[in-house]
Amino acid sequence: MARTKPSAAHLALVRALKEYGCKPSPTQVERWQREGWLPDPATWFEPGSPTVQPHVVQRALMVALTVRQGRGIGWIGWHLWAADDTPGSAQRLRTAVVASLRRPLTRAGVEKVPTGKTDRAFKARQGAAARMLKGRRSPRRNLDEILRAHAAEAGLELPRLPGALPNVFHPALMNPGARLLLGGADDLGFEELVEALEKAVPDDPEMIEGLRETHLQAELAGTEPLAESPWSQGIPGMVRTVETADDRDLCHAVRTCTVATGALHELMRRSPEEPKIIVALMGDVMWQRWAIVGGITPEGVPGLAAVALNTVQYLTDPDWAAELDRYMCVMHALDVAHPEHPNPLGAGTEA
Repeated sequence: MARTKPSAAHLALVRALKEYGCKPSPTQVERWQREGWLPDPATWFEPGSPTVQPHVVQRALMVALTVRQGRGIGWIGWHLWAADDTPGSAQRLRTAVVASLRRPLTRAGVEKVPTGKTDRAFKARQGAAARMLKGRRSPRRNLDEILRAHAAEAGLELPRLPGALPNVFHPALMNPGARLLLGGADDLGFEELVEALEKAVPDDPEMIEGLRETHLQAELAGTEPLAESPWSQGIPGMVRTVETADDRDLCHAVRTCTVATGALHELMRRSPEEPKIIVALMGDVMWQRWAIVGGITPEGVPGLAAVALNTVQYLTDPDWAAELDRYMCVMHALDVAHPEHPNPLGAGTEA
């Protein structure tokens, strides 16, 4: 089947990008637009003008920089869909976030999570959890301690918050975590979770006792802290949260979480030259509640999973969402106080 000629709009954008040293082909630009990473070409121009508007060019440059050298666009694509906030972009976003949440089940061959409180259903979920963990290695990296060690070498002491979990991927937490994802709070008792935490943080008995006291007070008040967590319904509950979210609420949650992640990554990049940045970031409670468990995201699929989990928490936990909004203000203040204005493209960018 013969290809159609590139549209005048696509060719105009290619020419505009070349002025910045960025040289995508018309075919690439067409693909970006089909994926929803660029808006409808009808919106690219001012009425009666043949020149592509600057904000469209800047968005195309962001896409070009992200997908160059064969890399996927990752959560940047989600951010662009969320920023558009249209019914079509919200549907793309909903489909992608749900797929990311379900990916551990898909990899394990679990088409449907067994439901119910029978012994048979419970054992089936345990078996599914075991399949999810098969062949997976627990990362040994403790990002928090790595940063502290580097800071100590430079003669800088970083703040340490009480009750911090040093490594959420500790081997002792992997099995309880998988079972929590499948069966929710009903499949994981408080004592079992505490026993796992004791193995993960053997040098912090105060934290364990604090958890026991908090749980006791909650029981006396007739509440269950774990059941109130966004994780309490497992992956099925998280999927329902995203599937039933209002379009605008979903776009707002993803936009906020991706902007926060982008800001954190940029500040972390600057922190070796500006130690005050990392001191301020680590001295805030959201360093433990968000940054090291879901804000500092790796590239690829794990990064998408982190943003998906953050999105669910933003949608279901208003207090956490408000704290993330506040932390974003802290990061903005740090960005203003420690500015950097590099050329965003460098030299000779090739798409």
